[in-house]
Amino acid sequence: MWFHPRVAIRRLPDAAELDAARSRTIPDVLPGPGDPPARVLFCGINPGLVSAATGHHFARPGNRFWPVLHDSGFTPRLLRPDEQGELATWGLGITNMAPRATARADELTDDEVVAGGRRLRVLVAELAPAWLAVVGIGAYRTAFAQVKATVGEQDERLGATGVWVLPNPSGLNAHWSREAMTAEFARLRSRTRT
Repeated sequence: MWFHPRVAIRRLPDAAELDAARSRTIPDVLPGPGDPPARVLFCGINPGLVSAATGHHFARPGNRFWPVLHDSGFTPRLLRPDEQGELATWGLGITNMAPRATARADELTDDEVVAGGRRLRVLVAELAPAWLAVVGIGAYRTAFAQVKATVGEQDERLGATGVWVLPNPSGLNAHWSREAMTAEFARLRSRTRT
């Protein structure tokens, strides 16, 4: 059993379950009818194996997405990955650049990331969020052919949608502390207030 800051989760998937999750996909979490308009669509690189095995985005213990989302003020309380559906009630959503689950994002090919960028453009055109927030500078650079992009607001827009690149919240990203990551998420949040 592993412990989330608010609740004990049943258990992590075992090795066989993780292996079976390779190449699986998980559905997007998107605002629908009756939800507020989409403010921010967060785009991960691709599902990790724990996410694919559980069906929940950013589910691996040590991933800082859910704590940083709360710390930066996007959510009024810390959500567990299995509560991801609640994001729609705040006009938030989650998708992935590449849909295929892998143990590490560097297992993806550039072609998969570029194809994911094309799919993402279509999704953004349909959903029309105020902001697309890509969590992972390398994936953004590859998918959008922006080799000099840095974290933060981008000059590029997708129609009326602004584009913001956030640091990857994976526990493997040691370059960003939780505090620095929270500050960057909060910069985006300050632009989403209505």
